[in-house]
Amino acid sequence: MKTIIKYELVINEALRSALNYDTPDEQINEFIRFFGKHIGSDRIYIFEDCDEKHVTKNTYEWCADGIVPEIHELQNVDMDIIGWWYQTFDKDRNVIITDIEQIKDEHKVSYNLLKAQNVKNLVVCPIRYKDEIKGFFGVDNPPESDTLGLTTFLDMIGTLLISLLKLRNSFTKSNKEAMLSSYSSLSSIYISMALVNVQTHRYHIVKTLDEVVHFLDVKPQSDGEYRIDEDFPGHINSVMNEFCTKAQRKETLEFVDISTVEDRLRGKNTIVHEFIGKVSGWCRGRFIPVDYDADGRLWHVLYCVENIDEEKRREDRLMYLAQIDLMTGIRNRGSGENKITEYLVRKQCGLLCLLDCDKFKSINDTYGHAVGDKVIIAIADTLRKSCRDDDVVLRLGGDEFAVFIPGMLDKERAEAFFDRLFSNIEHIDIAEMNGKHILLSLGACFYDGMDCITFDQLYRRADTAMYDSKKKQGYSATIYDAKQ
Repeated sequence: MKTIIKYELVINEALRSALNYDTPDEQINEFIRFFGKHIGSDRIYIFEDCDEKHVTKNTYEWCADGIVPEIHELQNVDMDIIGWWYQTFDKDRNVIITDIEQIKDEHKVSYNLLKAQNVKNLVVCPIRYKDEIKGFFGVDNPPESDTLGLTTFLDMIGTLLISLLKLRNSFTKSNKEAMLSSYSSLSSIYISMALVNVQTHRYHIVKTLDEVVHFLDVKPQSDGEYRIDEDFPGHINSVMNEFCTKAQRKETLEFVDISTVEDRLRGKNTIVHEFIGKVSGWCRGRFIPVDYDADGRLWHVLYCVENIDEEKRREDRLMYLAQIDLMTGIRNRGSGENKITEYLVRKQCGLLCLLDCDKFKSINDTYGHAVGDKVIIAIADTLRKSCRDDDVVLRLGGDEFAVFIPGMLDKERAEAFFDRLFSNIEHIDIAEMNGKHILLSLGACFYDGMDCITFDQLYRRADTAMYDSKKKQGYSATIYDAKQ
C-alpha cells in the first residue's frame, strides 16, 4: 500500500512539473526526469517502434548521475533482438527481469545487449495506441524491493505517456492547435480544466462536469469544443457559489480570484486550494502558469480541479492506522499518550489507571500464543465497553493497558469503577482456558489539575501503585498516595 501511495504522489507531481514546460518534448523529458529522480533508478527510457522498418528507437531517456547515456547508440534497433519482449506484451504482461543472469542462456542476444549497458534488473511496459503509437517504456535498475509495485504503477502511467506522445505528434503538425490539444489529452486526471487569459479574462473550457455545463448553459461549438468566453471571474464565482459548501465558500472564492493570481503565483510553479464540492466531494483547485508576455507579465494560466475524495479517505485511513493498536482496535501507546498529554496541558483533572494481566506468560506457555492474543483482545474490548466515549483507553504494549478518565477525582467513584471493571473482566470466557478467569492488577493516580505535570510523571505514580497491587492475590486495585 505504501509503495502505491508513494508512486501516485510522484506521478502527480511529475505531471504537474512537466506542465511548466512549453513544448511536448520538454514536457516528456521533464516527466521522466522527475519520475526517475524520485524512484531511484539508473535509467528511464521510451522506445518507439517503426513497424515498416521493423526497428525500434530510443526517443527519450533520463540517466542518473554517473550513468552513461545510451540514447544515441540505441537507434534503429532490430525488433527481433527483443522479440520475446513483444511476445510478452501481446499476452498483456510486462517484462520483469529481477536478475539479468536469469536470461543469459534463453535470450543470449538480449542478455549481451543489456549486460553491455550495465543493466542488472529492469521493468518494461508496452505503450500502444491504435496504429499511431507503439513502443515501450522501461526502467533500468529500479530499487529491487519495489519491482512489483513499480510494474503496477508503470501500467497506471501508460495512458499519460500516450497522451504526451499524442500531444507531441499534434504539436508537430500545428503549434497553434497543440496547446489546447495537450491540455485536453492530459486532463484525464482532472474533473475540470480551463485555459484562462489572465489579462483579458477570456477562457477556454478544456473539460468540465456536465452539471457545470448545464448550470452555466455553456454550448459546445460545431467541432465539439466549448466556446471561448470573456467572463472567467463571473462564471467561476457563479460555479463556486452554486457547488461549493457554504462553510468553505469565502476562502474558495478568494482562491479563484483571477485578479490576484499573478501575485500569488510569483516565484511558484503552482498554487492549490482544497474544498468540498456538493457534486464531487473533496476537490483540489490548482492554478498553473502557462506563459508570460514580452514584458514578463503572466499571460495564461491553467485552472484545474481534481477529485481527491479517495486521497482524503486514504489519508484518514493512514491516520487511523497510525493511532490504533492493530491487534485490539484501541489507541496505541503513542496516540494514547498524546491524547492524555492534551488533557494534562489543559490541566484537565482526572484519574490515570494502569492495568496488566496477572501471570500472562503462564497463559501463553499453557494455552499457546493464539489464546494469549485472544486474552489481550478480550481485555481491550472489555476496557472499551466499561469506559465512556471521552475516556482514553490505550494499549501500552504486551499485556499492559492504560485508561485516563477525565473529571474523576472522587475515590468512591473510582473504586466503583474498579469493581465494575473487574466484574466485567471476570465474565470474560475464553473457551480454550476451560473456565479459568483472567485476573488483572490495577494501579491508579489522581490528577487534580492544579500543578503542571507530564504523562511520564503521572505514569510513574500509577506504576508505584501498581507495584503494591501486584503483591496481592486476585483482582486488586491501588490508588497512589504520596504520603505513603
